[in-house]
Amino acid sequence: MSYAALSLYGLAALIIGYSKTAVGGLAVVSVAIFASLLPTRASTAAILMLLIVGDLFAVWHYRRHCDVALLKALLPSVLPGLALGAGFLAVVDDTVLRRSIGALLLVLAAVQLLVNARRDRLARLAHHRASSWAAGLGSGFATMTANAAGAVMTVYLVAKQVDKVRFIGTSAWFFLGINLAKVPFSIGLGLLTWTDVGRAMLLAPLIAVGAWLGVQTIRRISQRTFEILVLTASALSALALLVR
Repeated sequence: MSYAALSLYGLAALIIGYSKTAVGGLAVVSVAIFASLLPTRASTAAILMLLIVGDLFAVWHYRRHCDVALLKALLPSVLPGLALGAGFLAVVDDTVLRRSIGALLLVLAAVQLLVNARRDRLARLAHHRASSWAAGLGSGFATMTANAAGAVMTVYLVAKQVDKVRFIGTSAWFFLGINLAKVPFSIGLGLLTWTDVGRAMLLAPLIAVGAWLGVQTIRRISQRTFEILVLTASALSALALLVR
C-alpha cells in the first residue's frame, strides 16, 4: 500500500472521529475517500467498521444527552429503509451505485439549503409524525447504500431546532444502533471481511484523536454557528462524492 493511500486512510479516520462528536456531515468526506481507494460496494462495508468505532467514542462523550423520544419516533421506519438499501445493493453494479449515491446526496444538499432558508416553516412540518417516518426510512436507505444517513439526520434535527449537545447525543445513539444493525446485512451481501475489522482497529487511535478535537470544538461554538457548520459540511461533502 502506498504512503498516499495510508495518509488518506488516516485522514478519513480523523474526520470520522471529528464528525461523530462535532460536525456530523463531514463523515461523507470519509465516505468519498474510501470510495476513491476501494471498489464502491466494498468501501461501504470497509468504512462501516470505522463508523462504529467513532459511534462508540461519541456515545461515551454524549451518553447523557440522548433524546429518547426522538429515537422512538425514528426507529420504526429505519429497518425498512435498511432492507430497501440492502436490496438495492444486491442488484446494482458499482457504476450505478456510485451515481445513485451522488444523486441522493445532491438532493439532500438541496434540501439542507431549503431548511436553512425556510427554517420556521419547516420546523412546524418537522414535528409532524410523517416527518419522523420519512427521516427514519431515508436514514436507513442512505446509510445502507452510502453510509450517508448523517445528511438526512442533519436536515431532520436542524428543522426540529434541536440544541447542539442534544443533537450530537441523539445522533450518536441513533447511528451506533443502525450501524450495528447494518453488520449482518453487509455480511450477508459478502461485503464485510476481517480485513475491514483489522483496518478499523489500526485506525482507532486516529478516530479517538478526531473525537477529542470534535468535543473541544463544540464547547467553543454557538448554536447558530453549529447549525451553519453541519448544514454546510453535509452539502459540500455531498458534492465531493458526486464529482468523484
